[in-house]
Amino acid sequence: MNPLIAYLHWDINRILFEIGPVKIRYYGLFFTAGFICGYLLLRWMFRTEKRNVDDVESLLIYMVLGTIIGARLGHCLFYHPMEYLSDPIRLLQIWKGGLASHGAAVGITLSAWLYSRNHPDQPLLWLLDRLTIPVALAGFFIRIGNFFNSEILGRATDVPWAIVFEDGLGLSSREEQLMPRHPVMLYESFCYGCFFIVLLLLYRKYRSETPRGLLIGLFFIMVFTARFILEFYKMRQAEFAESLPLSVGQMLSIPLVIAGIVLLIKRRPAPPLETELLLKKSAKKN
Repeated sequence: MNPLIAYLHWDINRILFEIGPVKIRYYGLFFTAGFICGYLLLRWMFRTEKRNVDDVESLLIYMVLGTIIGARLGHCLFYHPMEYLSDPIRLLQIWKGGLASHGAAVGITLSAWLYSRNHPDQPLLWLLDRLTIPVALAGFFIRIGNFFNSEILGRATDVPWAIVFEDGLGLSSREEQLMPRHPVMLYESFCYGCFFIVLLLLYRKYRSETPRGLLIGLFFIMVFTARFILEFYKMRQAEFAESLPLSVGQMLSIPLVIAGIVLLIKRRPAPPLETELLLKKSAKKN
């Protein structure tokens, strides 16, 4: 620790307020804000493209379930597989924390696929392109929630903007708690906020004519390239990967970046809605 720098000491109560036995946490507040803003954004996009706005409520249910289930399973199986497989009931103890963005990406994609099967006017690539915008915004909010939770901590550093997380999750000793660290969750939040703006501006440019695969391809490339780079500034989250040259987060990011490049290369013009529906009806008959 550089004695010449007065580092910010972060030790805020994770609980915003309590109502009887119910505890409202900052993390839950930001998590919910992400879904509310996403819902409003999707309604605006559906209205803009003259789609059925009432479908957004059904889509939101799919997305909430896909995000939570995927993120939870991702955390348990990617980062602590033996711990949770030896005691599977702990998979359900989501209130104790543990969500992974890579698992959320898989869960959201699968949920979008299930949803699109019942909505022929909203094919998978069309849907994923539009979901990238609220998902990027939700990532912005969730990483701020991580900051209030003092979790996903950065490595020790003496940069002027380092922060001392006195009650940081995963810090076992007082010495570790007093080390200034990279506020890496804020770095990530800033990145997601920028990606949200880029994706929103592209959508506003093309709207219903957005090339299929453009936004989801860019999303995967931007988000998981940033994640790969920022992992160098994070504390390792998976104990079994401590000695590996790359973290679990980096290893999981590589295939998603590759998927984004493939989607971007194979992007195609958006067909008119009427043509798309006719093609789907013809495919079902055959």
